[in-house]
Amino acid sequence: MFNKLIANLLPYFPKKFVWLFSKSYIAGETTNDAIKASKLLNEKGMMVTLDVLGEFIKTLDEAKENKKQYLELIETSEKNKIDGNYSVKPTMFGLLIDKKACYENIREIVKKAAGYNNFVRIDMENSQCVDKEIELFRKLKNEFPYNVGLVFQAYMKRTLDDLKKLMDIHTEKSPLNYRLCKGIYVEPPEIAYKKYKKINEHFLEDLEFMFRNNVYPGIATHDKPLIEGAYKLIEKYNVPKEKYEFQMLYGVTPALRQSIVDKGHKMRIYIPFGKEWFGYSTRRLKENPKMAYHIIKAIFVKG
Repeated sequence: MFNKLIANLLPYFPKKFVWLFSKSYIAGETTNDAIKASKLLNEKGMMVTLDVLGEFIKTLDEAKENKKQYLELIETSEKNKIDGNYSVKPTMFGLLIDKKACYENIREIVKKAAGYNNFVRIDMENSQCVDKEIELFRKLKNEFPYNVGLVFQAYMKRTLDDLKKLMDIHTEKSPLNYRLCKGIYVEPPEIAYKKYKKINEHFLEDLEFMFRNNVYPGIATHDKPLIEGAYKLIEKYNVPKEKYEFQMLYGVTPALRQSIVDKGHKMRIYIPFGKEWFGYSTRRLKENPKMAYHIIKAIFVKG
């Protein structure tokens, strides 16, 4: 109860206090900050996916500016030979304002990445966006079969059906590539599972479907039971290590992360950065109030 109260109040705290916590989970405000963090992780044998923070924009001018920032990010990342790819949130490019404009903005980003033989992940956002983002992915996958992937959230009751429906564009030469996570948005119980055990059960069900059908999964979790469950499925289906990867958030569970790498599995770290870090941080707090304890500790120990 205390953590939840603090999590709800922290958005009203001065930014410098929230930053004491956030700097452990966000690379910084600039592209150079993200490149520096990426290089350190690459040196430890981990790949990255770079994400400029921001979502649910209000104007298409903002979308154009976001596109420009991503195009510059790709140039800088490739110049620095970063072992990583890119993640984009469609609402950051106008998905809920103008679908066509959103497609054109993201298409330009995917085309840029494809020019370097690289890859762009389309993030899945809240329930109002799911159908639009699947449609966007289908269209881009058709034009850039090797350079675009999608995210699915295991807590959504529709996810397994969505995975099955998309098998019509899956081929051995250009397999589908998904990030599978639990899900972070607050959704009604009619469309999303709420219980921890139920969400985990469906996460592993979705993952097993991917392994059975030779879909490439990014197994995005910090939950030990899910990681152990993934190990069992990998063994069950004798999945080669080049046909999946684990994924984690920047700064979260580093010891668990290292244990996965030490076992010889591929690991990709999601690196968020940008001037919109405050909104991202406070949303994360509402999703996981237990983090509030660490902020309070940071304020009194370091402040």
